[in-house]
Amino acid sequence: MAQAGVQHSMTLRTDAWWVAPLVTFVMLSAFVVYTTWRIIENQYYLAEPYLSPLYSPLLLLDWWPLSPAILILWAPGGFRLTCYYYRKAYYRSFVLSPPACAVDRGKPGEYCGETRFPLILQNLHRYFFYAAGVVLVFLWYDAFKAFVFDEKFGVGVGSIVLLLNAALLTMYSLSCHSFRHMIGGKLNVFSKCPTRFMLWKAVSGFNEHHMFWAWFSLIVVSLTDLYVRLVASGAIQDVRFI
Repeated sequence: MAQAGVQHSMTLRTDAWWVAPLVTFVMLSAFVVYTTWRIIENQYYLAEPYLSPLYSPLLLLDWWPLSPAILILWAPGGFRLTCYYYRKAYYRSFVLSPPACAVDRGKPGEYCGETRFPLILQNLHRYFFYAAGVVLVFLWYDAFKAFVFDEKFGVGVGSIVLLLNAALLTMYSLSCHSFRHMIGGKLNVFSKCPTRFMLWKAVSGFNEHHMFWAWFSLIVVSLTDLYVRLVASGAIQDVRFI
């Protein structure tokens, strides 16, 4: 009876509200574990002409003894960590703040939002957006390079995978709240800037599906790296169509 009383004080919801944060916890944890393992492994990231997105751009420096991915992933990693959608996702699934709508976190204390350390660092999101944009340019270069075999045009499964990965990461970036604000968030009168207003409306349409692009791109970037690893390690062979 005491346990039921505690549950009743937390929420009156009778649906399985815990499923969504649980699934989010499992998927984000799996991504972090896989990415960490691939960084530590520090091999099987290049199968010409395919380069893993976790290692792009490939920085092989004599003075850097660790995995070159560490020099890169802080930008897209920081971009996702401070992303407006992912904040909601891991706030609910990892720190239960709150675990779901209309569900009390069950912990006393004053809520201060993102106005104090360390959560105030979330305001760096726009700057991570710029840094991740630079990495995205290299990913598109890798995607086009993936269609060149021995200086001739060709198409393999890896070519399509890398192109899809770059496209999805682009949609994730274009649907970002920071990009939407950069396009038209500071305008007071849209009629004076019709071109920016048109772009803002287009980006707003992308923004409505930001969660979809966030998850889809996260899954595909992992599968892209996995495909490159399997080809580079000799576990599978790349299928060439042309």
